[in-house]
Amino acid sequence: MLDKESVMKVLSGIKDPELKRSFTELDMVRSVDITGGEVKIGINLTGGCPFKEKIADDVVAKVSKLEGVSSVKVEFGEMTKEQLVQLKEKLGVGQKKGDDPASIAKIARRFIAVSSGKGGVGKSTITANLAAALARLGFQVGVLDADVYGFSIPRMMGVDGVPKAFDDKIVPLRKGDNLQIISMGFFISEDEPVIWRGPLLHKAISQFITDVMWENLDFLLMDLPPGTGDVTITIAQAIPSAELLVVTTPQATATNVASRVAKMADKTKLKVIGVIENMAYYDNQGQKDYIFGKDGGKKLAEKLGVALVGEIPLITSIREGADSGKPVASEGSEKEISMFEGIAQAIVAMKPR
Repeated sequence: MLDKESVMKVLSGIKDPELKRSFTELDMVRSVDITGGEVKIGINLTGGCPFKEKIADDVVAKVSKLEGVSSVKVEFGEMTKEQLVQLKEKLGVGQKKGDDPASIAKIARRFIAVSSGKGGVGKSTITANLAAALARLGFQVGVLDADVYGFSIPRMMGVDGVPKAFDDKIVPLRKGDNLQIISMGFFISEDEPVIWRGPLLHKAISQFITDVMWENLDFLLMDLPPGTGDVTITIAQAIPSAELLVVTTPQATATNVASRVAKMADKTKLKVIGVIENMAYYDNQGQKDYIFGKDGGKKLAEKLGVALVGEIPLITSIREGADSGKPVASEGSEKEISMFEGIAQAIVAMKPR
């Protein structure tokens, strides 16, 4: 039977493209009028919503499938001040939060900074795949691309667009239901250089932490730039509970520099939770070729007194997945998915700081 209840049930399954909550959950459905097989739906949106056409298309497409529907019309209105206040409360942004540790601690249950001593060891690739693996396991995951100069997370995760603002907050872009992502790469073109000194970097990273509308995160992964510069210090100061995951390749030049990052973490009170060795070996028809040396990650982990969380082989598909925006941790082979899920599960099992 075609009635208001059946229409509302369909609308409960349609999410606002920006806020990622259903129209019924956000109390945006103003009215549902049914005359014979004609359905007219009134939806109130926030001011200046750029997705009216998409919303109308989604509503028409799904409501039209109900038995007895001959036509669907969507009429938009604008939310009142009172409704906006209620919406902000639902979204947890009724009042702008400060950057004090207590407020920041509410953003996520765990904060994990992914770092390396030098560039070129695959730190961002590991971050993207770890995020995809955690999301695949059902966790709500945020990815903060803190590598402002060398941002690559948007390409690696296959996400582009310009984040919108809501109540002085930046709405992160999404991939699926479980991944929320923010990056400097969403605000400038991929080949445009960022020429900033320390104070601007500090401000940008602070805003990415406190002024982004992160929603109910289990993990916030932060892809740090290589080394021990301003960004890493900003993260340490802003998030005292942050944990550090060190990525290295096996060769001594990489592990020696990576150990400096760990020492810096100790001085800034960051907790090093583990080491991931990337490009550990190349599988040559069943034989492991240790192109970049052997056991460097293991030795670094022993030196730091932490776990060697994973050894990632040199695989062409991992690079291809990063270039195409399809992380192998979610879209690769069963073996590749299992490999990164194993690393994710090991991190989940660690006692939070």
